[in-house]
Amino acid sequence: MTTETSHVVVGYDFTASADEALKRAIGVGARAPWHVLHFVCVLTRGTIADADAVEERLTETIREVFAAAEIEGRVSFFVHVHIGRPAEEILRVAKDVGADLIIVGQGEHGRLRSVAEKVVHEAGCTVEVARDKAYAYVPLLEVVEKEKDPGYVTPHRYTYEDARVTLRPRDWPLY
Repeated sequence: MTTETSHVVVGYDFTASADEALKRAIGVGARAPWHVLHFVCVLTRGTIADADAVEERLTETIREVFAAAEIEGRVSFFVHVHIGRPAEEILRVAKDVGADLIIVGQGEHGRLRSVAEKVVHEAGCTVEVARDKAYAYVPLLEVVEKEKDPGYVTPHRYTYEDARVTLRPRDWPLY
């Protein structure tokens, strides 16, 4: 296990696809708590709202999801609220923190889809596009313990001797 922190940037805009990115980030943080999550919410110039209110709302959303996943207090996170173009701001935060991974939602058709595409093409690290699972559940075959065959011999080591070289002294254990 590594103790080096790993920075994960997560694009979030309160949409269904952003919720998928949030779920994926929660999964990453739960399995490896040395990840530091950076949630980026970008306000576009045409829809500028109160940035402080958006930051508080996003922080509360993240805390609620962390509490539900029972990882609150184990995973560090930061909230970044920027004004500008979403893809450019996500990439800017990723560069500023030295991101190891960027997680973005698939986005809806139209402008938001281009955000994920631009991030994938221009990122300087691995990018994961999170989306809702569309495959149906497939039950796998059940593992059944089989009675051991009485004639079965467990594998063991062999040693060979050659007149020219002794590979192993005979008194050494085989463990």
